[in-house]
Amino acid sequence: MAKGYSKDLRVRAVSIVEAGESAREAARVLGLGASTAIRWMKRWTTTGSVDAKPGTGHCRSPLEQHSQWLLDLMAAQPDLTLDEVRVRLRAEKKLKSSKSSIARFYERHDITFKKNSARRRAGSS
Repeated sequence: MAKGYSKDLRVRAVSIVEAGESAREAARVLGLGASTAIRWMKRWTTTGSVDAKPGTGHCRSPLEQHSQWLLDLMAAQPDLTLDEVRVRLRAEKKLKSSKSSIARFYERHDITFKKNSARRRAGSS
C-alpha cells in the first residue's frame, strides 16, 4: 500500500489556498492531484485538521478465530493435506477458505507441508 503524504505538504497546500489560490492551483504548484488538494481542503474546513486519516491496520485472517483448532488438528494428524484441512474446516467450522489462506496461516505459525526425509525418493542405483 502507498504511503500517505506528509503533514508538511498538507499544511503547505492549505496555506496556499488560504492565501487566495484555488485548491486546483495549489495542487498544480505542489505537484499533486487536484482531487487530493480538494479532499484536503474539505477535511480542513470540516474538521480543522490536515492529519492523515488513520489506516485500517493489518487485515486479520478469519482463520485466526479458529487458530487453536487448526493447530490441534495438525498436531493430531500431521500428514493432512491442505485440501483435507479445507474440507474439515468447512464441515466442522462452517468456514469457507482457500488452500492458499490455510497455507499462509500455517506458515505464520511455523508449520510447513514439506516432505520429510522418510518420503524422499530412493537414490540412484
